[in-house]
Amino acid sequence: MKSSKEFVESIQEQQKKEEGNFRRQGNGNPAQKLPNKKH
Repeated sequence: MKSSKEFVESIQEQQKKEEGNFRRQGNGNPAQKLPNKKH
């Protein structure tokens, strides 16, 4: 079983990734959404 420190670190990593995905998809703020087509 993981130590509680490792467990907390893994959860914090997941939250960072989810936050990045949330921004990329423009949830809650469509104006900041990246355009799919750049041409």
